[in-house]
Amino acid sequence: MDYKLILVFVDDTKSDHVLDAARDAGASGATIVPNARGQGKEKQFGIFGLEVLSPREILMLLVEAPRSDEVLEAIIKAGQLDESIDTGIALELDVSKAVGLTDHIRALAKQHPLGRG
Repeated sequence: MDYKLILVFVDDTKSDHVLDAARDAGASGATIVPNARGQGKEKQFGIFGLEVLSPREILMLLVEAPRSDEVLEAIIKAGQLDESIDTGIALELDVSKAVGLTDHIRALAKQHPLGRG
C-alpha cells in the first residue's frame, strides 16, 4: 500500500476542527506537535515592541494514497487555508515505506470504504 504524509501547520484554535474534518474524510488519526513557532514574511510586533507569534500546532497524518486527496481537501476547507495569508499551510509528501498500520487500515476500510465518492 502507498501512503502520503500530510503535514498541517495551523493555529492551535483550529486543530480540533481540522482533525475532525480529516477523520470524517478517511484519516485514521494524527500526531500533534504542540507549541510550534514560526514567522511569516514579516515579523509582527505588539505592545512594548515584543514579537507576536500565534500559537501553532503541527498535525502529521499518515494516509493511504487513494484517500489523500479527499483528506487534504477536507483539511483545506476546515482550516480555511486558502482564505488569507495567516491561516496556515498544508503539504503532502510521498512515503516510501510505513509499518504498524495493518489494523488501522482494516478498521478504516470498514468505516470509510474506498471509492465512496
